[in-house]
Amino acid sequence: MAVLYRTYRPTKWSEVVGQDHIVNALKDALANQRTAHAYLFSGSRGTGKTTTARILAHELKTNDEDIYEIDAASNRGIDNIRELREHVSVLPFSSPFKVYIIDEVHMLSKEAWNALLKTLEEPPKHVVFVLATTELDKVPDTIISRCQTFTFRKPGREVLRKELQRIATKEGITIDAGAADLLALLGDGSFRDALGMLEKVIAASSDKKISRVEVENITGAPRAGLVNSFIEALIGKNSDSALKSVSEAEKSGIAMTIFVTLILEKMRFILLLQHSASSKASIQERVSPDDFEFISAQVGKKTLTPVMLSIVLAAAESTARARIEQLPLELAVVEICA
Repeated sequence: MAVLYRTYRPTKWSEVVGQDHIVNALKDALANQRTAHAYLFSGSRGTGKTTTARILAHELKTNDEDIYEIDAASNRGIDNIRELREHVSVLPFSSPFKVYIIDEVHMLSKEAWNALLKTLEEPPKHVVFVLATTELDKVPDTIISRCQTFTFRKPGREVLRKELQRIATKEGITIDAGAADLLALLGDGSFRDALGMLEKVIAASSDKKISRVEVENITGAPRAGLVNSFIEALIGKNSDSALKSVSEAEKSGIAMTIFVTLILEKMRFILLLQHSASSKASIQERVSPDDFEFISAQVGKKTLTPVMLSIVLAAAESTARARIEQLPLELAVVEICA
């Protein structure tokens, strides 16, 4: 099976998802013939920085033989940049521009930065630089000031979920809503990571249908049953059962940040459905049939309160920085059940 991220990598502006603010700005600049000689693309991994750089290069009518991709993590020294400076002065083979895409540019050494700065200050007219980084704070201000800077946003779960469902359909795979939503959560704002996990699940699946249970088993994500058991115990003020679920999650090696996020989200759905019948359709789009049945059953009890959700929300915000990862959730259980 082909690598999904490469197979479905956008090749034109209309295929770039979740970065409209950047696409529109670049398209307008191209239409007005006001492109810059240097761009700086920053943002977390898998958000489309290099992909957008390639599309920009092709929109500048640059052929592949005049597009140069450099990994700064492997070519970070001053000698590498000196070689680049010599190469820059040579005219393009068959294009109006030569485009240099330098990935992970924050990895350059101090000496290399100084050498690159001289080139950015007075670049040849036939050269365009696109620098890409996941750590903008490590890029010198002198470099930033000489570039047009664009910040790539992390795609939300809804965007990732729809993209996963679209690509699964193209691959002839049926993926249920709960499975797509869980993969979107695990992707953590990265198209590349989310598609990598989808590819892993497809490869391990015995048929053309992917359920949430399969995603849980293959990725090691928290089981829906464990999340449901916790919520049911919490709503019933059964601290022993709720704490047992937390302990089981911890022993299974489940990331507590993911566990508490899934708990929080399902509790939110219960509360929404308790107070807004119109939210039913949007919730059904996000969860598996079994999960929706569980949510509906809890709604019928009418025992979940906004205060409970607020306490779990505070625990979720504390989990990532807690020295004992499960402690905030355990404290939330004690506070709610006391």
